[in-house]
Amino acid sequence: LQQRRGIRLSAPAAVQVTVRDALNQALDEELERDERVFLLGEEVAQYDGAYKISRGLWKKYGDKRVIDTPISEMGFTGIAVGAAMVWLRPVCEFMTFNFSMQAIDQVINSAAKTCYMSAGAIAVPIVFRGPNGASAGVAAQHSQCFAAWYGHCPGLKVVSPWSSEDAKGLLKASIRDDNPVVMLENELLYGVPFEMSEQAQSKDFVVPIGKAKIERQGTHVTLVSHSRPVGHCLEAAAVLAKEGVECEVINLRTIRPMDIETVEASVVKTNHLVTVEGGWPQFGVGAEICARIMEGSAFNYLDAPAVRVTGADVPMPYAKILEDNCIPQVKDIIFAVKKTLNI
Repeated sequence: LQQRRGIRLSAPAAVQVTVRDALNQALDEELERDERVFLLGEEVAQYDGAYKISRGLWKKYGDKRVIDTPISEMGFTGIAVGAAMVWLRPVCEFMTFNFSMQAIDQVINSAAKTCYMSAGAIAVPIVFRGPNGASAGVAAQHSQCFAAWYGHCPGLKVVSPWSSEDAKGLLKASIRDDNPVVMLENELLYGVPFEMSEQAQSKDFVVPIGKAKIERQGTHVTLVSHSRPVGHCLEAAAVLAKEGVECEVINLRTIRPMDIETVEASVVKTNHLVTVEGGWPQFGVGAEICARIMEGSAFNYLDAPAVRVTGADVPMPYAKILEDNCIPQVKDIIFAVKKTLNI
């Protein structure tokens, strides 16, 4: 009515939301939306989650929808996969994806392959989620990035959010998807606030799986990353902009299926490519991106070899100074950009 009378209404401002709260919102909204959705994992219920992602959900939805499990990844993952085969929609939380190795038979042999092996007759709508990659001071058995491992396997979709909008939209899209989805979060991002638009605050908001996002436009070099290193790329781009180098930063968001078209279009524009990831270099996400570019038409537009910035090819040390040298830092990205631009 006020709009009809010519009164100008201001749009609701974007709000600051942490990644933790964005994930909590997504779980709450999807549990409310579909009674087939349930959450299970270690300490997800009465303790509100090891990282407080499921805070308040057990009190709201009860024991049948938010389920504490024993410390037995193979057991509760098998239960979740079986539930998905009869069209429930489980969200299976790993306290760290390093512990998903205890259940990888269930994730790959049971969940990922079933749709193909049944000629499409059996869908497995399940989400495997939890923190992935290096945290801080947790050493080798808690610090590996599994993006390349799970991205290697047909039958899985693999998503890796950076911002709060990524986290909320990708989790909601993953829960609604009829395929098994691996959602690789990052513990160090849980408490980080990001601006969340009015659109992202809607219960209908989803981020399409398989679509990358250009976080910063640029003309001199393409930076492609996922998860926490996206923030490092943006920091590096801000530093390089003061030196006259404009970086185009692509937030991959989905590892499988990979949005190589967005990367190709950027490479055609910038003629240079640097990939950044926290995982090990051999057979990594960056290696896959470089191979796809080499095999496609965008290769003809490269003015220099593509450069990868990765984690060090060692199990993660405990000591902080060694840990810092094993994880890509802003200075490493700046060095790589200058190397590929020959400046």
